[in-house]
Amino acid sequence: MAFLWVSLLIALVTLVVLIVDTVRTGASRLDLRLFTEYPSSRPEEAGARPAVIGSAWVIVTTALLAIPLGVAAAVHLEEFADRHNRLNRAVEVLVQNLAAIPSIIYGMLALSTLALLGVANKNIVIGGALALALLILPVIIISTREALRAVPREMRQGSLALGATDVQTVWRTTLPAAIPGIATGTILALSRALGEAAPLLLLGGLVFISFDPNGLLSGFTTMPIQIFGWTGNPQAEFHELAAAASIVLLIILLAMNGLAIAIRNRYQRRW
Repeated sequence: MAFLWVSLLIALVTLVVLIVDTVRTGASRLDLRLFTEYPSSRPEEAGARPAVIGSAWVIVTTALLAIPLGVAAAVHLEEFADRHNRLNRAVEVLVQNLAAIPSIIYGMLALSTLALLGVANKNIVIGGALALALLILPVIIISTREALRAVPREMRQGSLALGATDVQTVWRTTLPAAIPGIATGTILALSRALGEAAPLLLLGGLVFISFDPNGLLSGFTTMPIQIFGWTGNPQAEFHELAAAASIVLLIILLAMNGLAIAIRNRYQRRW
């Protein structure tokens, strides 16, 4: 037990030191220019406007791709699938395993899919969203199933006893009761996707663009990719920009996690 507490203390101290150092380094560049200016070879004129807009495009498209499919798959596996069927059990095991696969593998899968579809330019918003949707899909399925399991069986039985069909019971009773848990898991999954860079770099993510992404077929960059690009420059000013962008990304992630906790605490029911 002592080793556990020592390990936890070391990890916590390291995290605090990293955060303090990042804030100290990037505080001077945490201004409006970071959001309004385009990347530049001159650090005093550089900003992360395309990365902010690109992150918004990619994460919204990712949500539109992953959430409906993930929730539908979870509802089927939990409410309708025969759990004694070997195929269904194999699918459940695969979903559990897919949640632990490194993100770079999903980038390779998205790259292969785009190549099979004959897409020449892989660095497009829909390509990045596809990679991130594949990444968070298992997480959404698992969290949604857990939320559905938390709904008491008696609520389903009462709905069926009143004459509702299985589909009506799921749509009008089970899903509404599970929405707080589903929303919490989905927000946490999207926050993970927002901080990913590896699968997007594999798709040819740009670290220097001077235009705003404006569609699903537009080239793009994201905040993690922009931070990666700035840290590769030797000038200390670019490192300050990277630290400032890291602070913004950290604030967004903390806000998303805080929203997930608030939804859970506000709407979660005690059965």
